[in-house]
Amino acid sequence: MDNWRFLPGRIVATPGAIDLLERYETTPAEYLNRHLSGDWGELGIADKRENELSVRRDYRIFSAYDVSPLNTLWIITEADRSSTCLLLPSEY
Repeated sequence: MDNWRFLPGRIVATPGAIDLLERYETTPAEYLNRHLSGDWGELGIADKRENELSVRRDYRIFSAYDVSPLNTLWIITEADRSSTCLLLPSEY
């Protein structure tokens, strides 16, 4: 929590995200800490720049992490910082 750049609000996860993390024996905290500290994962340069602006301007923040070669986890923090959701791309 010491290196968080913004607050997550209420943290929620979809069933698919929970299942993915359990299958690969990892925890939501690992990816949440990366997201909240400004490690946006496997995004392109333009999307990473957009996130930097979003942190400063209170816009929605999006990260994507490859949990395995074929499985990606998305994390989205809402613009008002009321909630952060862990989900699969197929659940968006």
